[in-house]
Amino acid sequence: MRPALPAAERPPSLLLLSLLIAGALISAACTPSADTTGGADADAAEADAPAGADDLAARVEARLATLDATSSLWAKHIPTGRTIAIRPDLPMNTLSVIKIPIMVKAFQDHAEGRLDLDARHTVEADDMRRGSGLIQTFAPGLNPTLRGLVTQMIITSDNTATDMVIDLVGMDRVNEMLAANGYEQTRLKHTTHRLFLETWIRTDPANASLSEREVFERGFPSDEGAAERFFGIEGDSTIWLGRTTAEEMGRLLEQILQGELADQAASDEMVDIMAGQFYTTRLPRMVRFEGVTVAHKTGDWPPYAGNDVGILLYEGGPTIISVFTNQSTGSFFELEETLGMIARDIVEEWR
Repeated sequence: MRPALPAAERPPSLLLLSLLIAGALISAACTPSADTTGGADADAAEADAPAGADDLAARVEARLATLDATSSLWAKHIPTGRTIAIRPDLPMNTLSVIKIPIMVKAFQDHAEGRLDLDARHTVEADDMRRGSGLIQTFAPGLNPTLRGLVTQMIITSDNTATDMVIDLVGMDRVNEMLAANGYEQTRLKHTTHRLFLETWIRTDPANASLSEREVFERGFPSDEGAAERFFGIEGDSTIWLGRTTAEEMGRLLEQILQGELADQAASDEMVDIMAGQFYTTRLPRMVRFEGVTVAHKTGDWPPYAGNDVGILLYEGGPTIISVFTNQSTGSFFELEETLGMIARDIVEEWR
């Protein structure tokens, strides 16, 4: 989502899933089930981990504990079923992570003939949104396909594309899909426009009448009290873009991976889209040049929140990691680095 904040620091192709999972299952059958590490790499990782962390779960929890933030995590090694759960049921502000179920619904509607992913939709002036994304940099009149809108919604977290896709699939229908699949906490609550309007309403209640275009043209408040208000909005569940838990969002990724929410071709395409994510400073930070493809979605409001959920594809995997950090009062650089170290710890242990 990435709204502009006053004085805030801005922060190989997809593997064949069937072969990867099959190979990992064979490998798992031939190795001990206990979590083990060995060799120079493992020694280095252990030396870099927080003191007193004797096993993987403890190491991960110790890393999260260094952050001045409300955090939660759920991770699962698909071949063995091993899991790590740290406050996995704590309701969290999704920010742009909620764009994943919006994508799922668009693919489902395409399969049912309700929508056509190849149909084109004109971006009007009133559709433009600030924050993350590239569409806002073009003049009105751009004519992307729905597939293009969905792709930009994920890989650049485009807010213009997001609200256009929400309008096409329907917010209520996204939530009905989630409820039908057993998700009790995960819900899409607002459009990005409504969230951005709130930044102006809390500046002056008279701003409640601002139009979509007026909010876009104004950008974000930058007065002396804006940062404090933004922190308050990030922590206010009544205005969250979406709500979820680390376990539920991790389970949603697992269902996408396993082809349980759409046919396998559509599921593979969704994973491929997430693997094209432009933002690589969290989960992929320390593993993406180490034989790991990370199909993921970030969600953030720097420096107050930095989430990342993804499917990590590697020899010995795949692994799902779903991690949320809200209400952060510490260094955003350290927050992102910590998520990168957690992903490295998990991959090294579960290879």
